[in-house]
Amino acid sequence: MTPERLARIKQTLNTRQPDLSVLTDQVHKPRNLSAIIRSCDAFGLANMHVVWPKEGFRAFRKTAGGSYNWVTTHTHRTMDDAVATLKGQGHKLYAAQLSDRAVDFREVDFTIPCTVILGNEVDGVSSGAAAEADEHIVIPMMGMVESLNVSAACAIILSEAQRQRKLAGLYDYQRLPDDEYNRLLFCWCQPVVKRYCDDRNLPYPPIDPDTGELIDGVAWMKEVRAIRAEKKRAKAEAFEQFGTQSFENPDEA
Repeated sequence: MTPERLARIKQTLNTRQPDLSVLTDQVHKPRNLSAIIRSCDAFGLANMHVVWPKEGFRAFRKTAGGSYNWVTTHTHRTMDDAVATLKGQGHKLYAAQLSDRAVDFREVDFTIPCTVILGNEVDGVSSGAAAEADEHIVIPMMGMVESLNVSAACAIILSEAQRQRKLAGLYDYQRLPDDEYNRLLFCWCQPVVKRYCDDRNLPYPPIDPDTGELIDGVAWMKEVRAIRAEKKRAKAEAFEQFGTQSFENPDEA
């Protein structure tokens, strides 16, 4: 970890906006999802929410440009689940939706906790999500087409959100809670160790915030080996006790 890399990571974390988010409503093209993630990173969003398309959520890493590493993506099975979660966090919901009550996207307040709902490529925002939204917003169109690509619309709306928040000074200080800041600092500084811990359900080791390096990597590896040895021993004992047990009912074996 070079000092320059660590400084960039900290600068990015210090400008992350925990109370500005995007919620995609059944957006099904992976390239669009990935481009939206990329915009979220570019404009300083800490989180993105996704209601699963029927075929499941998958992002094209090439299109995302690695942005999936920097934006925490939360998936929800239904729009009701997503709306309940975000409203529970105090977010106002702005649906990008052409309707009789829609207003210019530049007229709403993006400095408050809020989420932009983006609909899928065919049907737009679902009727349920539109009904739950606090405001409907539109990007004024001057040409023959009636709408923009969903990822392009996302970038335009977030650029306005960024403009408002910069004027309000919301990018001038750390806004992430300390526990989330420290978790992300570890994940971004130590991606290999993070993956190792996640794969084995191990707690993250402490790092030195001034260097981004493990405080005592040797001691941590000894602890990991001890934990794994204990798990292996417990597994062997369980197999010895139950692995050769016979059952009267063959279906239970």
